[in-house]
Amino acid sequence: MATPFRLILLFLFGIFCVESKYIKYNTTAGIVPGKINVHLVAHSHDDVGWLKTVDQYYVGSNNSIQGACVQNVLDSIVPALLADKNRKFIYVEQAGLMLFFFSCAFFQRWWTDQSEEVQDTMKQLIKSGQLELINGGMCMHDEAAPHYIDMIDQTTLGHRFIKEEFNLTPRIGWQIDPFGHSAVQAYLLSAEVVPLYPAAVNMVGFDSLFFARIDYQDRAKRKDEKSLEVVWRASKSLGSSAQIFAGAFPENYEPPSNFYYEVNDDSPIIQDNMNLFDYNVPERVNEFVAAAVAQANITRTNHVMWTMGTDFKYQYAHTWFRAMDKFIHYVNQDGRVNALYSTPSIYTDAKHAANEAWPLKTDDYFPYADRVNAYWTGYFTSRPGLKGYVRTMSAYYLAARQLEFFKGKNKAGATTDSLADALALAQHHDAISGTSKQHVASDYAKRLSIGYKEAEEVVSASFACIAESCLKTGRPNPVCPLLNISYCPPSEVDLSTRKNLVVVVYNPLGWKREDVIRIPVYNEKVTVKDSEGKEVESQFLPIQDAYKTLRNYYSVAYLGKSKKEVPNYWLAFSASAPPLGYNTYIISSAKQTAVSSEIKSFYNSETAKNDKIEVGPGNVKLVYSGNEGNLIQYINSRSKVKQSVEQSYRYYYSDNGSADSQASGAYIFRPNGSHPIDPQQQVLLNVLRGPLVDEVHQRINSWIYQVTRLYKGKDHAEFEFTIGPIPMDDGIGKEVVTQIKATIQNKKKFYTDSSGRDFIERIRDYRKDWKLEVNQPIAGNYYPINLGIYMKDNDTELSVLVDRSVGGSSIKDGELELMLHRRLHEDDSRGVAEALNETVCVFDECTGLTVLGKYYLRIDPSGEGAKWRRSYGQEIYSPFLLAFTEQDGDNWASSHVASFSGMDPSYVLPDNVAMLTLQELDDGKVLLRLAHLYEIGEDKDLSVTSSVELKKVFPNKKINNVTETNLSANQERAEMEKKRLVWKVEGSSGEEAKVVRGGAVDPTALVVELAPMEIRTFVIDFN
Repeated sequence: MATPFRLILLFLFGIFCVESKYIKYNTTAGIVPGKINVHLVAHSHDDVGWLKTVDQYYVGSNNSIQGACVQNVLDSIVPALLADKNRKFIYVEQAGLMLFFFSCAFFQRWWTDQSEEVQDTMKQLIKSGQLELINGGMCMHDEAAPHYIDMIDQTTLGHRFIKEEFNLTPRIGWQIDPFGHSAVQAYLLSAEVVPLYPAAVNMVGFDSLFFARIDYQDRAKRKDEKSLEVVWRASKSLGSSAQIFAGAFPENYEPPSNFYYEVNDDSPIIQDNMNLFDYNVPERVNEFVAAAVAQANITRTNHVMWTMGTDFKYQYAHTWFRAMDKFIHYVNQDGRVNALYSTPSIYTDAKHAANEAWPLKTDDYFPYADRVNAYWTGYFTSRPGLKGYVRTMSAYYLAARQLEFFKGKNKAGATTDSLADALALAQHHDAISGTSKQHVASDYAKRLSIGYKEAEEVVSASFACIAESCLKTGRPNPVCPLLNISYCPPSEVDLSTRKNLVVVVYNPLGWKREDVIRIPVYNEKVTVKDSEGKEVESQFLPIQDAYKTLRNYYSVAYLGKSKKEVPNYWLAFSASAPPLGYNTYIISSAKQTAVSSEIKSFYNSETAKNDKIEVGPGNVKLVYSGNEGNLIQYINSRSKVKQSVEQSYRYYYSDNGSADSQASGAYIFRPNGSHPIDPQQQVLLNVLRGPLVDEVHQRINSWIYQVTRLYKGKDHAEFEFTIGPIPMDDGIGKEVVTQIKATIQNKKKFYTDSSGRDFIERIRDYRKDWKLEVNQPIAGNYYPINLGIYMKDNDTELSVLVDRSVGGSSIKDGELELMLHRRLHEDDSRGVAEALNETVCVFDECTGLTVLGKYYLRIDPSGEGAKWRRSYGQEIYSPFLLAFTEQDGDNWASSHVASFSGMDPSYVLPDNVAMLTLQELDDGKVLLRLAHLYEIGEDKDLSVTSSVELKKVFPNKKINNVTETNLSANQERAEMEKKRLVWKVEGSSGEEAKVVRGGAVDPTALVVELAPMEIRTFVIDFN
């Protein structure tokens, strides 16, 4: 007989054991006209290095820092997509997907571990559109710190592989995590909206560009005006021919609040089993609809995008797709809005089909602040050593590819590919930006070093073959990466033994070029001759103790060794080289000492004697105060410029966040007062004078040393700074700047470059798109600088060019400043969880990082500075490449090709055109990329269309076919033109001033025309 308790149990069992039915969720939804369409875009943002190295992210190691494993993401996505053909997923970081075949990143390992069956399955998923590859570069590059050439190279590397492996061309730009967005990014990644010729613009060919990080004030205004999505016309030279549909997300690149579905996320699931407790379908549907309506209220048209994912999500993809399956099923049953699996391509097509007129955006999205007092302008300078190393390797890669082309690319053995991959990885928005953890930054540098060593073999072999020796013995040896600190073993040879030093000087530019070479040597009694035996003007300069100290410490830190004997002299000599060619110089012993520099020191005690000190062997003179030792005047006798000018250093105290928890950090620049750095040394100046160069040496304080150089043949001043270790024992972080003051009335206006290309007008305390509420008058006026910054008035313009990415501004009228180094005590609470406190260790003894770099100053009559900024800017980016070897006797010229030009000896590129790329591809064809350097109206003589004669660029080769492609060389231009989307612009009449462009390349004449700001890319097949 059943007891009452047993009866209760049986009753409850009956309630909870009602038969459950299998629910097949309807995920077939497409776009529904007349409803709000919620495009669910499944994605995982997989940084190729940030808190962990790229390798650690792939395998999932070092999880005490971050539980992230990209291998799990890739393993999980394939079966999740196969489970339902309506599901979709996008993947962005191609270094993480399948493109790092030469180096070591995410998908390459995963891909090679899979069976052919799984590889075929992946290809089918891509072909069907379930898996969409967007952006397509090797990484999601930063937009403030990279140079535009590096942005192009890393994008090309990814795009060409996708084309070769899957026969696809990515349509969408997806820059969701960079910390602000550049104008160059927009128009280089744009699609044309005009006929192919004569108005051709050579861009990547995307249909749209999406991103997340824009200023919080800008975002608020755009939400109110429904202008988060715009037509971005970023180039004043290219106009509407280079515009793109661009969208900023309402908040970030994550799902709306309460819609996160990684295994351990705490968002409520849809519990749709009515036989269980916590059934919540109505509540979850209501919350979904409310979020969709809220977003629709700030978005034009009836389409909204939800970014369903964030950093390193989908490690267990089933939880995400199960949740989205249910939402699509139940939300569409409800009927108030329509939910669907989508991709950015589907979303873009829907926006385009709506035939809406969109607001127009010009300029860029810098600087970026995510809240009050939080301007992300510190990273413009963070890790200046890494930034400088990336720039140096970028220049080396450009030259090495040229030399690899002249020799012929190896089918086996050393190539430039490893350096290409390392440079691509370094453009990542947590790499060159300086916003990774220290061990990750070291990993980026290590990869660059490995790539450099392999490229060095290519350069050495290429020089040997061009010089007609093609042997492993006697090769020129390009091994001086630490030449800037006077460490160059190949040049430090004993010439008293009757050996001669051979210096090969290669010019990667398309123009003939002259410059002064500086190398460390032991011997004073030497002479320099060119390959014809003519003596070349030279000058000795003593190597100062500051450089010897750097050399001894950093050669051990970076190379693990140091030479016991340290050379005492720099040998400076004039060198020239033809375009894409080299000249050879022979340094040998002589009976008498070469021309030495006259040295004079000026002391505090001599103030009465030295009212003014004038320095400079050429047209440009700098005048220093004899009383205080500071710069007071700039004179150019050629241009008749005579301008009062001052140059000084100071540092900002870094805010520690004690007031509101917002400190200055790797990302954020938040100053809390500043301190001038006045020279306090007994010796005010050491002045070295000679026939080639004058130098002014200043010990600013115990951790700042400066050398100012004026060359006989150069109309500018070169400032070389050595900063560090920045002291930290007072507990205060410091952000070091140099300031240049003149009497120029610039009325709050100044100009900074966009990724090394266009110059954009900046106005202090002003934004074109909204009324700025100023809360950080210094940090909020900082902008990224890759090429230079200048200010001007009606009479004069003052320009400063840089050798790496830095931050800079004009905080007061008549002043420019550059931030050169920063060392901080606090983290800024943006995820890296580590103070920016770089140290270098030798034998377990660690000191703060010392940075050595340069910037360049010139003052011109107003309107005449562009020539120098553009031409010398190219020389800074692409310096001479030096190689060394030794010889016995005087037979080098008779047994080698002592002078070489890759172009017709009678030909040079026009002054306004640069060769960005000359590269042999794996199939034997050649990638050629030419760029016009000037904007429309920038220079009265050079902002004009120019022509390049390909037959003279390649005089020794028969050109069989020239195919013009888009910028990333993954599709022919004509093919791209057919697929373009035309976007309406709000308030536009449809009429715009005609933009003149270079025409089609005649297959017989083979002449390329380039109009202002054009970049044209070709794949050439030689017979």
